[in-house]
Amino acid sequence: MKKILLIILLALPFSIFSQELTAKDSLSVIQKVEYWYDANMNYTNITALMAIESSFIPFPSEIVIPPAAYVASKPGSHLNIFLVIVFGTLGAIIGALINYLLALWLGRPIIYKFADSKLGHLCLLSSEKIKRAENYFNDHGKVSTFIGRLVPGIRQLISIPAGLAKMNIGSFILYTTLGASIWNSTLALIGYLAHGQADLINTYSHELSLIVLTLIGLATIWFVVKKVLKGRK
Repeated sequence: MKKILLIILLALPFSIFSQELTAKDSLSVIQKVEYWYDANMNYTNITALMAIESSFIPFPSEIVIPPAAYVASKPGSHLNIFLVIVFGTLGAIIGALINYLLALWLGRPIIYKFADSKLGHLCLLSSEKIKRAENYFNDHGKVSTFIGRLVPGIRQLISIPAGLAKMNIGSFILYTTLGASIWNSTLALIGYLAHGQADLINTYSHELSLIVLTLIGLATIWFVVKKVLKGRK
C-alpha cells in the first residue's frame, strides 16, 4: 500500500512541472505523463533512476521501467525495450553496490543508528526493516540476494546484510544481476502489454486522470493522519 501511494505521489510532478507539458494543457494527466516520458527518458536517466531505486533512497522502479518500456514499444521510438532492461539492470547493480559497500565499510552499529535517525526515516528506513532484511539473509544465505530482489519490502535492503556479512562481491554481483534482470523484465513486460492497450487508455484517459488525482488526495490525507497519530503516540 505504501509503495502504491508513493508511486502516485512521485508520478505527479512529471505532469505538472515539466516545461514540455505546460503547452499541452488540454491533455489529461496520463497523456501529459506519457509525453514527458517520451521527451525525457533515455538510457542515462534509466540507469541513474534505477541506481537510486536500488539504493536506500525510496524511489520505486515501477515508475521507471514500465513507462520506459511503454515508450520503447512505440513504432520509431528512440528507446529499445531490451536496452531498457539492460540499463535498468545496470542501474540496479550500481545502487545495490552502494548499499553493499556502505554496510561493509560502516558496519552494523552505524547502519542501524542511521536507520533510526531522522534522515533514515525520511528514506523510509528503520532498524526493524534492516533487521528483517538481515534475518531474511541469514535464513536463506547468499541466494537471498537473488530471491530478495523479487520480494517487496526486501528488494532494496537485501544488499545491506550482504555487506554486513562481507559476502563475496563476485557472488553478490552475480545474484543481484540475475534477480534485477528478472524483476526489470517483468516490469518491462507490463509496459509492453500496456502499450497494446494504448487506444483504450487514451479513450478513458480523462476518467483515469480523475482516479489518479483522487488517489493522490487520499494518499496525502493518509500520510498526514499517520503522521499525526504517530506524533500522539
